[in-house]
Amino acid sequence: MTLPAAPRRGVVLTEAMRLAWLRLIRSENVGPATFRDLINRYGTAAAALDALPELAARGGRRIVVCTEAAAAEELARAEKLGARFVCLGEPDYPQHLRSVEYAPPVLAVMGDAACFERPALAIVGARNASLSGIKLTRMFAAGVGEAGYVVVSGLARGIDAAAHDAALHTGTIGVFAGGLDRPYPQENRPLMRRIVDTGGALVSEMPFGWTARAIDFPRRNRLVAGLALGLLVVEAALRSGSLISARLAGELGRLVFAVPGSPLDPRAAGANRLIRDGAILACDASDILEALSPLAGRDTAPEDGALDEPAPDGGQDEPSRSERERIVECLGPTPVAIDEIIAHTGASAGAVQLVILELDLAGRLERHPGGMVSLLL
Repeated sequence: MTLPAAPRRGVVLTEAMRLAWLRLIRSENVGPATFRDLINRYGTAAAALDALPELAARGGRRIVVCTEAAAAEELARAEKLGARFVCLGEPDYPQHLRSVEYAPPVLAVMGDAACFERPALAIVGARNASLSGIKLTRMFAAGVGEAGYVVVSGLARGIDAAAHDAALHTGTIGVFAGGLDRPYPQENRPLMRRIVDTGGALVSEMPFGWTARAIDFPRRNRLVAGLALGLLVVEAALRSGSLISARLAGELGRLVFAVPGSPLDPRAAGANRLIRDGAILACDASDILEALSPLAGRDTAPEDGALDEPAPDGGQDEPSRSERERIVECLGPTPVAIDEIIAHTGASAGAVQLVILELDLAGRLERHPGGMVSLLL
């Protein structure tokens, strides 16, 4: 069975624009949220790059802006590896990620982007999986694959590797925690090659040359959840990355499924807890397909489908010194909504956004789900 793919739409950036986007996201303290704010304010990545040094200085420090040479070198490394960069709003950008708050503006992709347009299920679980867990994973992955779904996972040992392997000939997407040229674990290199060779894809938002650290895996897990309509946990301990993936999937509005296991096996404790807390119990692939089928034909992309370098929003309000002080005074270690800062200070939205940008670029601000921000003390 083949489910209909969503229509590909969007704009294709020029090479100069793509280089500017890559420079901007690779600059110090520029994450997806800051990237979007900068584009909304300055209209283009090139204009935002010109503004970065002054913005960061007003926030209290100097930052390193990615040079044109460094970005060009990364583009060349990607081409040499057979990969490419896809920007938010381009036709090859994964359709399900477009609806995610603060989606990665730039993704490194290797393989066939056509699999991004099909409905997908993420499958995650324990690295030290049991033989039963591996068997169940293969059964679920094969079952949803035969129904036309792509399987997404994080290329780890155990459940992840079993899910990818079982879905090789129906479509699978592997998500890296580091750069595409820094695969982890090394033992899964042959599997990664087979994913590309059989029409699947490998993706990462991290720079080439970046070796994954422990703090990078939750970021990878958010991509795994965001690329799919739902997420299945097969085996997971109570303190595991799989439960982080499940939480992130729930925050993104994805359906969360879990396979029940023996109370005597600690590898089943996390999945059992998820079911107790409201996850959908999954005993076979039909349980998942029944829940996902109403979503499979729905276009999840926003109407405009893109962050395609709009004109500046006109909010170029320059706050006075007293306004700037009031805005900073509103911030502390407890997250607050930007709208609350605007209401409390009486400053314009543009002025508040500008101060938030300055603090963010200076490394003094932390962003939270729902557009909340806090000050790093």
